[in-house]
Amino acid sequence: MERTTVAVVGGGPAGMVFALLMARAGVEVTVLEKHGDFLRDFRGDTVHASTLTLLDELGLGPSFAEVPHQLVEVAQVITEDGYATVADLKRLPGPHKHIAFVPQWDFLDLLADAGKREPTFHLRMNAAFTGVVKTGGRVTGVRYHTPDGEAELAADVVVAADGRSSSVRAEAGLEVRAFGAPMDVWWFRIPRYEGEPVGGTGRFVRGTALAMIPRGDYFQCAFLIRKGMDRQLRTEGVEAFRARVAELVPWLEERMATVESLDDVKLLDVKLDRLRRWHDEGVLCIGDAAHAMSPIGGVGINLAVQDAVAAARILAAPARRGRITSAVLAKVRRRRWLPTVVTQAVQRRIQDSFLKPVVNGDRRPATRRVPLPITVMRRLPWLQAIPAYLVAIGLRPEHAPDFARRAPEKITRS
Repeated sequence: MERTTVAVVGGGPAGMVFALLMARAGVEVTVLEKHGDFLRDFRGDTVHASTLTLLDELGLGPSFAEVPHQLVEVAQVITEDGYATVADLKRLPGPHKHIAFVPQWDFLDLLADAGKREPTFHLRMNAAFTGVVKTGGRVTGVRYHTPDGEAELAADVVVAADGRSSSVRAEAGLEVRAFGAPMDVWWFRIPRYEGEPVGGTGRFVRGTALAMIPRGDYFQCAFLIRKGMDRQLRTEGVEAFRARVAELVPWLEERMATVESLDDVKLLDVKLDRLRRWHDEGVLCIGDAAHAMSPIGGVGINLAVQDAVAAARILAAPARRGRITSAVLAKVRRRRWLPTVVTQAVQRRIQDSFLKPVVNGDRRPATRRVPLPITVMRRLPWLQAIPAYLVAIGLRPEHAPDFARRAPEKITRS
């Protein structure tokens, strides 16, 4: 059996950030990613202001600047009397007064290339987790499958960064507290033309809702549907779907023809949950594996990256000494519990008081009554800084520990 100090299951943002920081601390770390590359569509593509600051601290700002991306400075909704800003990121403190939208595979490739410069960083692609190895009730490694067959990797600690349906947390028997969600999301793309909205844009009426994220020459769109209605709505066919979107945002009617079939529409099964304990003997969960977030605000990646930074800061020194105890692992949850719980509480409130009536209501034309919060924000624009801060930075932003900081440089991508 091969051995590493830390085995990370999952090569998403949380896993890759954590592994890079641990490697910069001189800790032997191995990432197991089940796919052969990072090229998967409809993943979260947001890099938030706090993560952009982290990249600067890691010396990766110049490298990120070379990756094609779009900067979004406002979030807005379409009302009956025009556009209304609900989050103005230009009011944020710090150098990054925006959120960057970048294909997640480019972001992960950047982290992987930075990691490969560290002698203790190891990334294994096509390595699908199949189970944990236990010794005396403690997790002491992982089993995984590769094109060459089965393999095992012993480790002082296994970090689960394998997402909302984490196989590692299931194997470890960690208890999940689920809060439920009233909606699921259909993801699809349509063309975007010059001069069209450059901010994140939403349209909400009784019975349906649509969010549009500008991505250069196309919008990545999120169409909200009632929870569990995916199969039934698909039986109605693509024409009915096109009509629903066109009714919601009439100027999209012509370009909806680019959605040729419902095969072009992907389902996001929305979950909102968190673990009661994020660790057990020899295993720690971070990111979505510890707390699946609703897509409201697009904050899931931001919280996952901040979990990774906090975990690396807490685990680095004990890992070098070979003393990663349960007491050490418990510190990660204590550090990240408050921002997780508060953020989920806000998401639950929005789901129950706003989105649930929207997706469960009868389809009917929108009234001309503008919601009170939007009216207040129009009269008091400084209030737009509050949702901007909560989304782009978060309640407890994490900064790179000293051992992980580097001078700015441009890293050649492999």
